[in-house]
Amino acid sequence: MIDRKLLLSDLQKQVKNLEKDLREQAESVEEVRLRLGGEYDHAFKVGRTAATWAAWRDERVTQVAVAWVLGTVFVRFCEDNGLLPDPYLAGPGDRLVLAEEAEAQFFRDRPEETLRGWLEQGFDAIASTQAGKSLFDKRHNPLYQIPLSHDAAKELIAFWRRRGETGGLVHDFTDPEWDTRFLGDLYQDLSEAARKTYALLQTPEFVEEFILDLTLTPAIAEFGHDVVKMIDPTCGSGHFVLGAFHRLLKEWEQHAPNRGPHERVRLALDAVHGVDINPFAVAIARFRLLVAALRASGVKSLADSAGYVFPMHLAVGDSLIKRRQAMLFGEDPMTEFAYATEDVQEHSGILSSGRYHVVVGNPPYITVKDKGLNEAYREMYDACSGKYALSVPFAQRFFQLARTGDGDGKGAGYVGQITANSFMKREFGKKMIEKLFAVDVNLTHVIDTSGAYIPGHGTPTVILVGRNTNRGRAGTIRTVMGIRGEPGAPGDPSQGLVWQAIIGQVHRPGSESEWVTAADTRRADLAAFPWSLSGGGAAGLMVALEAGDRTPLQRSISGAIGFASFPGQDEAFFAPPAWFRRAGTDSLRRPLVTGDVVRDWDIAPEDHALVPYGVDLKPVPFDLTTAWGRHLWSLRRVLGSTTGFGGQTRAQSDEPWWTWYRWVPERYRTPLSIAFAFVATHNHVVLDRGGKVFNRSAPVIKLPEGASKDEHVRLLGVLNSSTACFWLKEVSHDKGIRGEGGGFTSDDWERFYEFTGTKLQEFPLPSAYPLELSREIDGLAQSLATVSPAAVAASGMPTRERLTAARDEWHSVRARMIALQEELDWQVYSFYGLLDEELTALAGSVPELKLGERAFEIVLARKMAAGEAETQWFARHGSTPITELPAYWSDEYRAVVERRIAVIEGNRNIGLIERPECKRRWASEGWDAMQAKALRDWLLDRCEARELWYQHVDGLEQPRPLTTAQLADELRRDEDVLTVAGIYAPGQDLGKVVADLVADEHVPHLAALRYKDSGLSKRADWEQVWDLQRQEDSLPDEAAKREFRKRIPVPPKYTSADFLKGSYWRHRGKLDVPKERFVSYPGASRDGDASLLVGWAGWDHREQAQALATLIVAREQEDGWAADRLLPLVAGLREILPWVRQWHGDFDPEWGASPADIYAGFLAETTNRLHLTDDALTFWRPPKATRDRRPKA
Repeated sequence: MIDRKLLLSDLQKQVKNLEKDLREQAESVEEVRLRLGGEYDHAFKVGRTAATWAAWRDERVTQVAVAWVLGTVFVRFCEDNGLLPDPYLAGPGDRLVLAEEAEAQFFRDRPEETLRGWLEQGFDAIASTQAGKSLFDKRHNPLYQIPLSHDAAKELIAFWRRRGETGGLVHDFTDPEWDTRFLGDLYQDLSEAARKTYALLQTPEFVEEFILDLTLTPAIAEFGHDVVKMIDPTCGSGHFVLGAFHRLLKEWEQHAPNRGPHERVRLALDAVHGVDINPFAVAIARFRLLVAALRASGVKSLADSAGYVFPMHLAVGDSLIKRRQAMLFGEDPMTEFAYATEDVQEHSGILSSGRYHVVVGNPPYITVKDKGLNEAYREMYDACSGKYALSVPFAQRFFQLARTGDGDGKGAGYVGQITANSFMKREFGKKMIEKLFAVDVNLTHVIDTSGAYIPGHGTPTVILVGRNTNRGRAGTIRTVMGIRGEPGAPGDPSQGLVWQAIIGQVHRPGSESEWVTAADTRRADLAAFPWSLSGGGAAGLMVALEAGDRTPLQRSISGAIGFASFPGQDEAFFAPPAWFRRAGTDSLRRPLVTGDVVRDWDIAPEDHALVPYGVDLKPVPFDLTTAWGRHLWSLRRVLGSTTGFGGQTRAQSDEPWWTWYRWVPERYRTPLSIAFAFVATHNHVVLDRGGKVFNRSAPVIKLPEGASKDEHVRLLGVLNSSTACFWLKEVSHDKGIRGEGGGFTSDDWERFYEFTGTKLQEFPLPSAYPLELSREIDGLAQSLATVSPAAVAASGMPTRERLTAARDEWHSVRARMIALQEELDWQVYSFYGLLDEELTALAGSVPELKLGERAFEIVLARKMAAGEAETQWFARHGSTPITELPAYWSDEYRAVVERRIAVIEGNRNIGLIERPECKRRWASEGWDAMQAKALRDWLLDRCEARELWYQHVDGLEQPRPLTTAQLADELRRDEDVLTVAGIYAPGQDLGKVVADLVADEHVPHLAALRYKDSGLSKRADWEQVWDLQRQEDSLPDEAAKREFRKRIPVPPKYTSADFLKGSYWRHRGKLDVPKERFVSYPGASRDGDASLLVGWAGWDHREQAQALATLIVAREQEDGWAADRLLPLVAGLREILPWVRQWHGDFDPEWGASPADIYAGFLAETTNRLHLTDDALTFWRPPKATRDRRPKA
């Protein structure tokens, strides 16, 4: 029996190994390079891809690597389970020896062959059979696209022949049941790159069975098992196709017992269809379906399948691509084109509209990154709107593939899918809800599965079932609405409490449990955007909050609530404050407000923004002589590629490419703004008093010009209330745990929501406002900011005494804010008419509150003590659950809290709000962590003091690299540094403190020291783009430049996997923008000094070149280093020289020559003297680190 986890882990490594080999093969084998290049050019021309050649090639390489690995998996499974009579790779018992002997005989017969040929012999053995021919189609299987080298084939074969400690094969596929579910794991996780590109995600069997119950089962009853045709247009590894096959086979067995087993299998196979864009997904689905068919037919080996027909209607292709409306009377190049790996056009009519009785699937939830495809899908599917997710066009496509009903709606095909619920509340879903679902089709079931534990589905989901007709529709839609999420990850997900509630209640409208509410909802209620699928009385509370003539927020503001600005490419414009100091761009620097720094009534900016706008709020002219101009020049192609909502790039528009993608000057004309966190677990709204700049994650509310501060503050109080949190969550998109769709949480208060201006402007305002409480909390928030560790460090040397006093004040102010927020929440309940009595405490009786002492927390603690609830609320927030009211409270306050507790337990509406999902978390990293960060930043700023990094030689200021030991020696002269270091790291030597500080703040000078091979490939693409930009700049006029610009590709973005260290990625990001404090020279310290040699990141390119040249001379002449040790430094000099040429190519009077010419001459002389070739500099790589293995005692 196969060990699924071990197999997956081992095969992931094999894919990585093969990718490297195949990438080299793709570039070195001319026939392959030309063929792939031609295919890429054609795909680029017709719009199937907008990726660069390198990015496209790497994706194909991954596909080929996975195909080789899966091909051997199929061979191994067939060998171990008797489907292949003769072994090729391995097998249990003596079959491994037989495989080795057969291989030896193969080479005796064909001495010119390679081990790749032997692997292909195994593939051919399967492909030569009637049943197996579709698995290894040489026209389309990716493994035939790029040949594996002999050495790589040798390693792959050796991998399968490894033996364990007991002498048996490490991976033995023998299984009497022929279970292929392990292939589902491989489908999802075999390649991380493919998983992200295609959003690979298995559909659990229990979900697939549930959806087939609602679609295939009634379709069989209506149309007959002998008529029904089904398709999964996003078939992945084949879960739905296999499930449908087994169900249809049972129908044939029941209704046609006189037919032979193979005939019944053939008929069932002929009814199921699947398409997927991912070749290896389809390969897995084909193999799984084939094995299932063989087993059901009683066929014991592939050879025995001769004479039988096993129809396989599984195709590789893009299910979304169809002829565009605008091209109905001419050829559409995109639909006529097919990649070499695609065979969908050979399955005639498989994607014909109106063909299927059942269409089911689990479509990908991602947005389309490829700009060409994104726009093509938008043209093909009118449901696509704004920045849509793929769930939108697929929802429309699913219904289009289903049979259309007659005039009464009869005969329409059934459609079922589990999909991301983002369309329900995000703007791009409006057309889908109000047109597709409300008008075009018959939606029959809407089932909220966001609270169920579905393995791998961190993204909140919903199951949609319907029929492709808009005739004969019932007046209601069966809905299952969530109340509470799964309290923990169940051992068996199909037995999860929420899932069991769903399947137990879906056919019982009017039922309600602790987990879900089932109802027949009026179709009219689901005909308008947005949808809210909350059960447990939430709908009734929403009615109460919106009752009467409440004024929506929109009427109180100036214009729309929304983004004030965002760059489009954040990494180009956002950086830590130290970056701006180094670059000398303070005039264009402003504190940056992002959603994650808008918390608890305050804004605490961490990064700053490069804002290329003047005091008149208009763009400043581009200036290539400035540091900011040169910085943005290096990103010009990327900035120009930013696409607007209309599909036009900035390079195609008249907008200055160096400005922000979105800039709304009206939202900066007056200083007061209300900003809020766009994505957060709870509502966070603050009053900004001006001088900052807002990113898209922190939209703003602008009141009419002349509005007073009090008018802002009173609104602030309502919007920060727990009532507002409840309302917002009901109308806002649930983004899942961590806001990124990953992981699982047993606590719903950890789920992130997207709070948009469109939703917020509809917020119903109460009859009165909590102005006095809002004023006081807002003032306390400002006071809290002045006593934070960062504020203490910024206002002078952070001594122990100053920090201690600030800490005490910080805790006191924060406790007061917690107490007053509680009063505000309860006051707002009264303003909305949710209370029959006033439950705010007298001002003088309100004590400072610790977390854990609020009324709802006491109720929760009591439930925990009684075993009625499980939660991480207290542990996560560092608080202590209490079941009794604190004795130090006054009698008046105790009475108020006791009454609040009674209301929470007895008033359903208040109980829905007074729970962790709606109550402010007051989450903080804690004083100690904040102090450590502030002291660290203070010390690092001192490490960057300019005077440390220069020395005067012959009257000229020269850059001076220092080892961390030398840097510490310089800093020992500074008493303030010694004092602060003593607080930051008590008892540690300053040398260790400095080394530790620098360790995560440097990035090496040389690309080969920064990136893995994948990153180096991307770096080469960027260097090509920079060379093309330089050529563009040299052209004589704008017309010529505009034409040339069309030839410049958009360079690929980096990922964390491209960098050798996580700290390098943290400083550089997707666009590889240098934001580190120090540039490092690993291995270049003098012999005898083991500490890291670093330079200052504030040096310009000329100074960096000078530092490298100085190091080369010193290490060669003073330390006697040979060429091999000098090589990385020489390679670094060559790498930076184009920039020296670009920015310092002119004659410099101080130098008496061009610095670029000087260093180019030095490089040429050095490489000649040391006999270093261009290839030696280009292909040098650092030696791999080896672990120090100590001998066993």
